[in-house]
Amino acid sequence: MSKAGVFKRRSGSLENLDFLIQEPADDYHAKAGKYLSSHRLADFRRNALLFHKKELGLIEEPDRPAYVLGRAAHVLILEGRDAYEENYAFGGPNNPKTGLPFGTRTKAFQEWAEAQGKPVLSDDQAVLIESLYAAVQGHCHARDLLAEGQAEGVVRTEYQDLPCQGRLDWLHPEHGIVDLKTCENLDWLEMDARSYCYIHQLAFYRSLVARATGETLPVYLIAVEKREPLRCGVWRVGEEVLGIAQKDNEQAIERLKTCRQQDHWPTGYEEIKILDCI
Repeated sequence: MSKAGVFKRRSGSLENLDFLIQEPADDYHAKAGKYLSSHRLADFRRNALLFHKKELGLIEEPDRPAYVLGRAAHVLILEGRDAYEENYAFGGPNNPKTGLPFGTRTKAFQEWAEAQGKPVLSDDQAVLIESLYAAVQGHCHARDLLAEGQAEGVVRTEYQDLPCQGRLDWLHPEHGIVDLKTCENLDWLEMDARSYCYIHQLAFYRSLVARATGETLPVYLIAVEKREPLRCGVWRVGEEVLGIAQKDNEQAIERLKTCRQQDHWPTGYEEIKILDCI
Protein backbone atom coordinates (compact mmCIF):
# COMPACT_ATOMS: atom_id res chain seq x y z
CA MET A 1 0.00 0.00 0.00
CA SER A 2 1.34 3.44 -0.83
CA LYS A 3 2.20 6.04 1.77
CA ALA A 4 -0.64 8.26 0.54
CA GLY A 5 -3.08 5.40 1.01
CA VAL A 6 -2.12 4.94 4.65
CA PHE A 7 -1.52 8.51 5.84
CA LYS A 8 -4.24 10.62 4.30
CA ARG A 9 -3.65 14.35 4.24
CA ARG A 10 -5.51 16.25 6.97
CA SER A 11 -6.92 19.72 6.50
CA GLY A 12 -6.00 20.55 10.10
CA SER A 13 -2.29 19.70 9.94
CA LEU A 14 0.11 21.90 11.87
CA GLU A 15 1.81 24.62 9.85
CA ASN A 16 4.80 24.63 12.20
CA LEU A 17 5.98 23.12 15.45
CA ASP A 18 7.14 26.36 17.09
CA PHE A 19 4.99 25.74 20.16
CA LEU A 20 7.28 22.86 21.15
CA ILE A 21 10.06 23.63 23.64
CA GLN A 22 13.48 22.08 23.16
CA GLU A 23 15.27 21.35 26.42
CA PRO A 24 17.42 18.56 27.91
CA ALA A 25 15.57 15.67 29.54
CA ASP A 26 17.07 16.52 32.96
CA ASP A 27 15.65 20.06 32.75
CA TYR A 28 12.24 18.67 31.84
CA HIS A 29 12.20 16.21 34.75
CA ALA A 30 13.43 18.92 37.14
CA LYS A 31 10.14 20.76 36.54
CA ALA A 32 8.05 17.77 37.66
CA GLY A 33 7.16 19.49 40.92
CA LYS A 34 5.53 22.38 39.09
CA TYR A 35 3.87 20.65 36.15
CA LEU A 36 1.65 17.58 36.05
CA SER A 37 2.86 14.96 33.56
CA SER A 38 1.23 11.83 32.14
CA HIS A 39 3.54 9.68 34.27
CA ARG A 40 2.58 11.46 37.49
CA LEU A 41 -1.09 11.38 36.58
CA ALA A 42 -0.81 7.61 36.03
CA ASP A 43 0.67 7.31 39.53
CA PHE A 44 -2.32 9.21 40.90
CA ARG A 45 -4.86 7.06 39.05
CA ARG A 46 -3.22 3.94 40.52
CA ASN A 47 -2.76 5.22 44.08
CA ALA A 48 -3.22 8.74 45.43
CA LEU A 49 -0.98 8.12 48.43
CA LEU A 50 1.85 6.84 46.24
CA PHE A 51 1.51 9.94 44.06
CA HIS A 52 1.67 12.20 47.12
CA LYS A 53 4.76 10.51 48.56
CA LYS A 54 6.55 10.79 45.22
CA GLU A 55 5.50 14.44 44.98
CA LEU A 56 7.07 15.06 48.41
CA GLY A 57 10.29 13.35 47.31
CA LEU A 58 9.86 10.50 49.79
CA ILE A 59 10.13 7.77 47.14
CA GLU A 60 12.92 7.50 44.58
CA GLU A 61 12.21 5.67 41.36
CA PRO A 62 14.86 3.07 40.44
CA ASP A 63 16.78 3.42 37.20
CA ARG A 64 16.76 -0.12 35.85
CA PRO A 65 19.10 -1.33 33.06
CA ALA A 66 16.10 -1.77 30.76
CA TYR A 67 15.33 1.93 31.17
CA VAL A 68 18.87 2.90 30.15
CA LEU A 69 18.67 0.72 27.04
CA GLY A 70 15.23 2.08 26.13
CA ARG A 71 16.34 5.70 26.48
CA ALA A 72 19.46 5.08 24.42
CA ALA A 73 17.40 3.41 21.67
CA HIS A 74 15.05 6.40 21.66
CA VAL A 75 17.98 8.78 21.18
CA LEU A 76 19.42 6.89 18.22
CA ILE A 77 16.08 6.19 16.52
CA LEU A 78 14.51 9.61 17.08
CA GLU A 79 17.34 12.11 17.54
CA GLY A 80 19.99 10.57 15.30
CA ARG A 81 23.50 9.21 15.53
CA ASP A 82 25.22 12.47 16.49
CA ALA A 83 23.02 12.88 19.57
CA TYR A 84 23.42 9.18 20.40
CA GLU A 85 27.21 9.28 20.33
CA GLU A 86 27.26 12.58 22.23
CA ASN A 87 25.09 11.29 25.06
CA TYR A 88 26.40 7.74 25.53
CA ALA A 89 29.82 6.15 25.96
CA PHE A 90 30.71 2.78 24.48
CA GLY A 91 33.23 0.02 24.99
CA GLY A 92 35.78 0.45 27.74
CA PRO A 93 39.49 0.05 28.49
CA ASN A 94 41.50 -2.99 27.48
CA ASN A 95 43.53 -5.10 29.87
CA PRO A 96 47.16 -4.58 28.75
CA LYS A 97 48.06 -8.10 29.85
CA THR A 98 45.46 -9.83 27.70
CA GLY A 99 44.56 -7.22 25.11
CA LEU A 100 40.92 -7.91 25.91
CA PRO A 101 38.39 -5.48 27.42
CA PHE A 102 38.15 -5.36 31.20
CA GLY A 103 34.96 -6.89 32.58
CA THR A 104 32.20 -4.46 33.44
CA ARG A 105 32.49 -5.37 37.15
CA THR A 106 36.23 -4.71 37.42
CA LYS A 107 37.62 -1.67 39.20
CA ALA A 108 39.39 -0.53 36.00
CA PHE A 109 36.13 -0.54 34.05
CA GLN A 110 34.19 1.20 36.82
CA GLU A 111 36.79 3.97 37.07
CA TRP A 112 36.74 4.41 33.30
CA ALA A 113 32.92 4.51 33.24
CA GLU A 114 32.76 7.15 35.99
CA ALA A 115 35.28 9.30 34.10
CA GLN A 116 33.04 9.40 30.99
CA GLY A 117 30.46 11.62 32.69
CA LYS A 118 27.60 9.95 30.81
CA PRO A 119 25.88 6.56 30.68
CA VAL A 120 28.02 3.71 29.38
CA LEU A 121 26.57 1.04 27.11
CA SER A 122 28.03 -2.44 27.00
CA ASP A 123 28.96 -3.94 23.64
CA ASP A 124 25.89 -6.18 23.79
CA GLN A 125 23.62 -3.21 24.51
CA ALA A 126 25.14 -1.18 21.68
CA VAL A 127 24.65 -4.06 19.22
CA LEU A 128 21.02 -4.47 20.29
CA ILE A 129 20.32 -0.74 19.95
CA GLU A 130 21.73 -0.76 16.42
CA SER A 131 19.44 -3.70 15.65
CA LEU A 132 16.42 -1.82 17.02
CA TYR A 133 17.31 1.17 14.86
CA ALA A 134 17.59 -1.05 11.78
CA ALA A 135 14.25 -2.72 12.54
CA VAL A 136 12.42 0.62 12.78
CA GLN A 137 14.09 1.96 9.64
CA GLY A 138 13.20 -1.26 7.86
CA HIS A 139 9.46 -0.82 8.49
CA CYS A 140 8.08 1.37 5.72
CA HIS A 141 5.27 2.96 7.77
CA ALA A 142 7.48 3.62 10.80
CA ARG A 143 10.08 5.16 8.53
CA ASP A 144 7.48 7.41 6.91
CA LEU A 145 6.14 8.59 10.28
CA LEU A 146 9.66 9.54 11.40
CA ALA A 147 10.75 11.07 8.09
CA GLU A 148 9.64 14.58 9.09
CA GLY A 149 8.97 16.25 12.40
CA GLN A 150 10.56 16.98 15.76
CA ALA A 151 11.88 14.63 18.43
CA GLU A 152 11.51 15.06 22.19
CA GLY A 153 9.61 18.34 21.98
CA VAL A 154 8.05 19.60 25.20
CA VAL A 155 4.57 21.10 25.36
CA ARG A 156 3.49 23.09 28.44
CA THR A 157 0.02 24.46 28.94
CA GLU A 158 -2.86 24.59 31.37
CA TYR A 159 -5.16 21.59 31.20
CA GLN A 160 -8.20 21.28 33.44
CA ASP A 161 -6.92 24.41 35.23
CA LEU A 162 -3.61 22.78 36.20
CA PRO A 163 -0.16 23.50 34.72
CA CYS A 164 0.81 20.40 32.74
CA GLN A 165 3.69 19.24 30.60
CA GLY A 166 4.45 16.44 28.17
CA ARG A 167 7.60 15.37 26.36
CA LEU A 168 6.54 13.91 23.02
CA ASP A 169 8.71 11.24 21.42
CA TRP A 170 7.89 12.62 17.98
CA LEU A 171 5.50 15.09 16.41
CA HIS A 172 4.93 14.98 12.68
CA PRO A 173 3.31 18.18 11.32
CA GLU A 174 1.03 16.18 9.04
CA HIS A 175 0.52 12.78 10.67
CA GLY A 176 0.40 13.83 14.33
CA ILE A 177 1.80 12.38 17.56
CA VAL A 178 4.09 9.37 17.32
CA ASP A 179 5.22 7.39 20.37
CA LEU A 180 8.02 4.81 20.33
CA LYS A 181 8.03 1.78 22.61
CA THR A 182 10.51 -1.06 23.02
CA CYS A 183 8.95 -4.33 24.09
CA GLU A 184 9.63 -8.03 24.60
CA ASN A 185 7.04 -9.36 22.17
CA LEU A 186 4.85 -7.52 19.65
CA ASP A 187 2.12 -10.10 20.18
CA TRP A 188 1.69 -8.71 23.70
CA LEU A 189 1.72 -5.05 22.68
CA GLU A 190 -2.01 -4.50 23.00
CA MET A 191 -1.93 -6.16 26.43
CA ASP A 192 1.07 -4.00 27.41
CA ALA A 193 -0.83 -0.92 26.27
CA ARG A 194 -3.50 -1.70 28.86
CA SER A 195 -1.06 -2.73 31.60
CA TYR A 196 1.17 0.33 31.24
CA CYS A 197 -1.62 2.80 30.36
CA TYR A 198 -0.13 3.78 27.00
CA ILE A 199 -3.49 5.04 25.75
CA HIS A 200 -3.94 7.32 28.75
CA GLN A 201 -0.41 8.66 28.23
CA LEU A 202 -1.06 9.40 24.56
CA ALA A 203 -4.50 10.88 25.25
CA PHE A 204 -2.82 13.23 27.75
CA TYR A 205 -0.26 14.32 25.12
CA ARG A 206 -2.98 14.83 22.54
CA SER A 207 -4.98 16.98 24.95
CA LEU A 208 -1.98 19.19 25.71
CA VAL A 209 -1.24 19.68 22.01
CA ALA A 210 -4.91 20.49 21.40
CA ARG A 211 -4.81 23.09 24.15
CA ALA A 212 -1.62 24.61 22.72
CA THR A 213 -2.60 24.60 19.04
CA GLY A 214 -6.37 24.14 18.73
CA GLU A 215 -5.75 20.97 16.69
CA THR A 216 -6.80 17.45 17.72
CA LEU A 217 -4.18 15.22 16.12
CA PRO A 218 -4.02 11.56 15.14
CA VAL A 219 -1.89 9.36 17.38
CA TYR A 220 0.43 6.54 16.29
CA LEU A 221 2.45 4.03 18.27
CA ILE A 222 5.61 2.37 16.95
CA ALA A 223 6.80 -0.68 18.87
CA VAL A 224 9.95 -2.73 18.31
CA GLU A 225 11.00 -5.99 19.96
CA LYS A 226 14.16 -6.18 22.08
CA ARG A 227 14.66 -9.85 21.23
CA GLU A 228 14.69 -11.89 18.05
CA PRO A 229 13.18 -11.64 15.55
CA LEU A 230 13.24 -7.90 16.41
CA ARG A 231 9.91 -7.20 14.74
CA CYS A 232 8.63 -3.66 14.40
CA GLY A 233 4.95 -2.75 14.23
CA VAL A 234 2.89 0.41 13.85
CA TRP A 235 -0.55 1.08 15.34
CA ARG A 236 -2.89 4.00 14.88
CA VAL A 237 -4.65 4.56 18.19
CA GLY A 238 -8.43 4.57 17.80
CA GLU A 239 -10.39 7.76 18.37
CA GLU A 240 -12.90 6.01 20.63
CA VAL A 241 -10.31 4.66 23.09
CA LEU A 242 -8.47 7.99 23.09
CA GLY A 243 -11.75 9.69 24.01
CA ILE A 244 -12.38 7.23 26.85
CA ALA A 245 -8.82 7.69 28.15
CA GLN A 246 -9.16 11.48 27.90
CA LYS A 247 -12.30 11.35 30.03
CA ASP A 248 -10.51 9.13 32.58
CA ASN A 249 -7.60 11.59 32.70
CA GLU A 250 -9.87 14.59 33.20
CA GLN A 251 -11.82 12.86 35.97
CA ALA A 252 -8.53 11.93 37.66
CA ILE A 253 -7.32 15.54 37.47
CA GLU A 254 -10.55 16.68 39.17
CA ARG A 255 -9.98 14.11 41.94
CA LEU A 256 -6.38 15.30 42.25
CA LYS A 257 -7.53 18.88 42.76
CA THR A 258 -9.90 17.70 45.49
CA CYS A 259 -7.13 15.72 47.22
CA ARG A 260 -4.92 18.79 47.21
CA GLN A 261 -7.69 21.02 48.57
CA GLN A 262 -8.48 18.58 51.37
CA ASP A 263 -4.91 17.32 51.86
CA HIS A 264 -6.37 13.82 51.85
CA TRP A 265 -4.63 11.04 49.91
CA PRO A 266 -6.63 7.79 50.02
CA THR A 267 -5.08 4.38 49.44
CA GLY A 268 -8.27 2.81 48.10
CA TYR A 269 -8.30 0.36 51.04
CA GLU A 270 -9.86 2.52 53.76
CA GLU A 271 -13.01 0.38 53.97
CA ILE A 272 -13.44 -3.33 54.75
CA LYS A 273 -13.60 -5.39 51.56
CA ILE A 274 -15.26 -8.75 50.98
CA LEU A 275 -13.02 -11.62 49.93
CA ASP A 276 -15.40 -14.10 48.32
CA CYS A 277 -13.41 -15.95 45.67
CA ILE A 278 -11.45 -19.21 45.88
